[in-house]
Amino acid sequence: MIKIQAEANVPTEHGTFRMIAFSENENDWMPHMAIIAENTDFTKPVNVRFHSECITGEVFHSKKCECGQQLDAAMKYIHENGGIIIYLRQEGRNIGIINKLKAYSLQEKGLDTVEANLQLGLPADDRNFGVAIEILNLLDVKNINLLTNNPEKVKYVKDSNIHLNSRVPLQIPANEISKGYLKTKKDYFGHLLDDNDK
Repeated sequence: MIKIQAEANVPTEHGTFRMIAFSENENDWMPHMAIIAENTDFTKPVNVRFHSECITGEVFHSKKCECGQQLDAAMKYIHENGGIIIYLRQEGRNIGIINKLKAYSLQEKGLDTVEANLQLGLPADDRNFGVAIEILNLLDVKNINLLTNNPEKVKYVKDSNIHLNSRVPLQIPANEISKGYLKTKKDYFGHLLDDNDK
């Protein structure tokens, strides 16, 4: 069972947020995080983003995905409207950074993101959003607006004890490099995206 291990206010370029670390033990160097805007009203549906770690996109601004831009957009949105980002340590759809770089290498040879994972003997997507539900329960959140394009995240909420009030799209325009990645998200995973090939 995870629990709160530490929390503090953290000023960022998007505003100040209450950051809370969740893990089973206090020595965990990779805890899940809740990033809570100061103006969040817990008596109303709370804006929530489930966001999986992406070191290449968030730290190094990779153009292969839109993860870093989605995180920035989510932080801006919840700073302005109140809400929570549940930051999950599930790098590379939960295959880890080493396997992710191996998959990138295969993509350089023409495979798409799903084909590369499968050729490595890995799942197309091994993420589990159950821990995000657990964190929301620990924060006593009952009713949410979910910032996502991913129907799997919607399903996790609908199958939980938390009420899904609405889905808020969080789409980032494709660039020349990310176009194929976003097409695979739409075609294989059913992500709710507008066409990015125009």
